[in-house]
Amino acid sequence: MSDDKGPDHSRRKERSRHAILTAARALVMEGAYEKVTVEAIAARAGVGKQTIYRRWPSKSAVVFAALLALSEDADGQSVTLPDTGDIEADLKLVMRATAQEFTDPSFDKLIRALNTEIANDAGLAAEYREKLARPLDEAKKKRLRSAQKAGQLDPRADLDLVLELLYAPLFQRWLHRSGPLTPAYADSLVDATLRAFGP
Repeated sequence: MSDDKGPDHSRRKERSRHAILTAARALVMEGAYEKVTVEAIAARAGVGKQTIYRRWPSKSAVVFAALLALSEDADGQSVTLPDTGDIEADLKLVMRATAQEFTDPSFDKLIRALNTEIANDAGLAAEYREKLARPLDEAKKKRLRSAQKAGQLDPRADLDLVLELLYAPLFQRWLHRSGPLTPAYADSLVDATLRAFGP
């Protein structure tokens, strides 16, 4: 008799999870998000609906898990920002990468789908803050504290406000499709932020 909690069972569960998240990302990419259903995800992944519902309570939870899995697949490491000792150069590198990520069609469709759900689901919004937004913000603030200690940033600066000034305009431009997310635009946000919160 096989052991349901043994290595084979764990591998099957992991294969099933991977198939579900891959299917969710593919379906979001292929068409209108509102037409993506748990049934469609299950069919694409080759699993039953109950396999999905045992792990996630809704379509939005599956899509959020698919987004989280992208960062896990990238390197499996905790988030850290570059620290060369030059806060301007480091922030410009990070902001250019962020702008480029938001122009990636696969990321764009997935994050737009997730934002649609977050706007109407307080529970999902809380999970997003806890599992994704807060760890990212803490990594960013760690770099900003280093800049404060080096005398490159006002030591009294509210770091949450620094991040809002740095990232909110980029997010707003992306959300409303109101302009291109170019490297020059990313650099201009860093310049404005450092002028506002410089030593």
